[in-house]
Amino acid sequence: MNLTINNDILALTKDFNITAYHLSFTDDYNSLIKTKEVDELIKTLPDLYQDVEYENITKIPKLKETRDGYKAYGKDPSHTRPACEALLRRIVKGKELYRLGDVIDLGNVLSIMTLRSVCVVDYSKLKGDLVIRMGKTSDIYQGLGRDLINVENIPVYCDAVGPFGCPTSDNERTKVDEKTKEILIMIINFSHNEIEKDEEKLLTLFKNYTKIKNIEKLETKL
Repeated sequence: MNLTINNDILALTKDFNITAYHLSFTDDYNSLIKTKEVDELIKTLPDLYQDVEYENITKIPKLKETRDGYKAYGKDPSHTRPACEALLRRIVKGKELYRLGDVIDLGNVLSIMTLRSVCVVDYSKLKGDLVIRMGKTSDIYQGLGRDLINVENIPVYCDAVGPFGCPTSDNERTKVDEKTKEILIMIINFSHNEIEKDEEKLLTLFKNYTKIKNIEKLETKL
């Protein structure tokens, strides 16, 4: 599977890049299991940001990078909020994360730890090669647990069928379910700041808290 980033994105955000992995789980693994180990991990997240004041969230450098990217595309990040910011706001408010299943929840944990939007979808539901391009007016889809998402003028992740996600929300079409045995997971980077550290966090989380059978890194083409 090839993964390409279109020039329409790079022309406005030259440092935009993707960290992408194809992870396969053992045959006996249930991707929607909710383990005590992940429960305990989630409980530690508020400690990471106990000194962050809610009104200063948008000033955090890595979140600001994403917001500045949205602004460069002509999108208001306070109206169409990046997922990483929405998750952090929830944590700083003292609210718990929704528990949907370890694989999905680990994607949210990774997003909070890295302060970058993370895409986790069922790899087997993707068709053909992948392209990340600028969203169009016609690119409207059902967000996960949300209403229809307007992704015009922000990066959308597309397969041969159409958009399956963006830095604000993934698509119901490719969501992880109880039958999922392999996933595509992507960290969406608007700079090269700490991408190696964030990649290591991805691998550590999924190695420690799931049953991985195979790990394949996807290289991106420009």
